[in-house]
Amino acid sequence: QARWSRNFGPMGMPDLGYAGSPFIATDEANADRSYKDMIVDSGAEDIVYSSLFTGVWGNYLKGSIKAAGMDPDNLPTAEASTMNFGQDQEKPKAWKTIWGSGQGIGAVKSVVPAREIVDRMAREYTAAGKKLAAEFS
Repeated sequence: QARWSRNFGPMGMPDLGYAGSPFIATDEANADRSYKDMIVDSGAEDIVYSSLFTGVWGNYLKGSIKAAGMDPDNLPTAEASTMNFGQDQEKPKAWKTIWGSGQGIGAVKSVVPAREIVDRMAREYTAAGKKLAAEFS
């Protein structure tokens, strides 16, 4: 138990992760095909960290910022308290025109059914568990 806790934190439980961006690039996702393709064609170097679009810092696809006519390397910052999300806002809207994405998009190689991603994650989880179990036996 001491070794387990040392490797996995005070509760003896592994950290959990999350994956969102790979699921945008699936057949089932209700996302614009151009968004899906941009995720497939992009990598971590294509992520821009900005507060401009929502007032909260987030990751956005550089290509979508360029497509909106903005320079992704020279974006101003914004404060959440001064944001205007109404119809009269002057800048492109986050998630509609400016697309968000996580840094792991480099692993996304094609648009696939969501089931393929779930199956791959299950296989990887099982393999990691077997490898870990072998370390304790």
